[in-house]
Amino acid sequence: MFVNRIKEIKRIKTALQQESSVLLVVYGRRRCGKSTLLKKVLSENDIYFAADLREKSLQIEAFAKSIDEIANGFSKLKYPDWDSLFHNLKNILNQKITICIDEFPYLVKNSPELPSLLQNIIDNNINDKYNLILCGSSQQMMQNMTLNSSSPLYGRCNEILKVKPMTLRWYNEYFRTNAIETIEGYSVYGGVPRYWELQKNQQSLADSIQYNLLDTDGILFKEPEMLFYDEMRTSVLAFSILTLIGLGCNRLSEIAGRLEKPATQLNRPIKLLIDLGYVRRETPFNTSPKSTKKSLYKISDPFMSFYFSFVVPNKSRLEFGLIEQVWQEINGKLNQYISEIWEELCRNAVPGLKIEGKTFNPAQRWWGTGTDKKPMEIDIVAESTDKSTLLFGEAKWIDNISSEKITNELKAKTKNVPFIQNQKVIHVLFLKRMPDKTSKEVIIITPADVIAVLK
Repeated sequence: MFVNRIKEIKRIKTALQQESSVLLVVYGRRRCGKSTLLKKVLSENDIYFAADLREKSLQIEAFAKSIDEIANGFSKLKYPDWDSLFHNLKNILNQKITICIDEFPYLVKNSPELPSLLQNIIDNNINDKYNLILCGSSQQMMQNMTLNSSSPLYGRCNEILKVKPMTLRWYNEYFRTNAIETIEGYSVYGGVPRYWELQKNQQSLADSIQYNLLDTDGILFKEPEMLFYDEMRTSVLAFSILTLIGLGCNRLSEIAGRLEKPATQLNRPIKLLIDLGYVRRETPFNTSPKSTKKSLYKISDPFMSFYFSFVVPNKSRLEFGLIEQVWQEINGKLNQYISEIWEELCRNAVPGLKIEGKTFNPAQRWWGTGTDKKPMEIDIVAESTDKSTLLFGEAKWIDNISSEKITNELKAKTKNVPFIQNQKVIHVLFLKRMPDKTSKEVIIITPADVIAVLK
């Protein structure tokens, strides 16, 4: 089942419809559906080639054979290098086609001259009979080849598309489950389509976790290691940082202390983890991210968060086959874990909600010292786009809850917030279920409301 990617498909098709030949770059995290997306766009007369780690000569031979599908006999010639292959390709084509090279970084590893060769081909219009699509899962390498000003391909791309994990709404569309089950499943598998396919093969979320993640033979048991293999030379350090964040070390000083390294040595790997979408930096509402020292680091991807919260700490036991024992422990902590993902989803949903006729800027958490000199924290704070109103919210993932009690607690916190400046205040509860009793003093947002706006 193929869902979404509407925007990406439209941009690729629009680019390929141009009269002149184009160079498109498509990249993103492994298993996000890049190859499936491209196969949806390419026609039967186009060439799709999946590169691998074979030697250069074998890759050239395989590429030439793939061209035989539209130019019979093309591979009968012996091509000593990529230059001769691409030049002959221009000679044999009698109509314009699109050539897609998937996992392009694999080719570059064995043929580092390839980006410069393609630069020459594009600059001299040698590719006037074919469009080129370069695709890769090594996000860092693809960015360096196309966005780095020193790269041969810099400034020559007609489109550079980063294929990101999909949002909550599309998980709901794919599984067609109720809103609560959608939040629960997304909290484990996130927005990666391949993980969804694996989940769907089992009867329940619990079964899929045990089969895919907790079993040492499960496809996802070593997934983060595979993700980092292509991305980072310092994969051990990245894995260590995520492990510590998963264990609750959220401050840079804590992480550095546990690793016995100066905090300054962690700036670069943490920035890379943020760029790759695995980690986010949180700062309190109403503070400048550039100047504040109040920073917390959280795992931003739900799958990675689940993995480093539950799989990594239990790997030794899982290697002994104690899957059921580990699962029982996880199951006892699952609601608390989901509540943290729910809280972040609620913050993300705020700009899409219209509350009392107001639209709001992106929401943040706030923590600090209240006017009563006591430390406090509020899950969700946002300012309206016209700056007239402040939204204060609490997110709870509990079945039986007293909305009246939480409302009173939220109102008490609000009275001690130090940054309200003659602004109207709206109180909002983001709850797992609609409570039996509600008050006009508070607005209730449910999972269905959040799913509807996270497009």
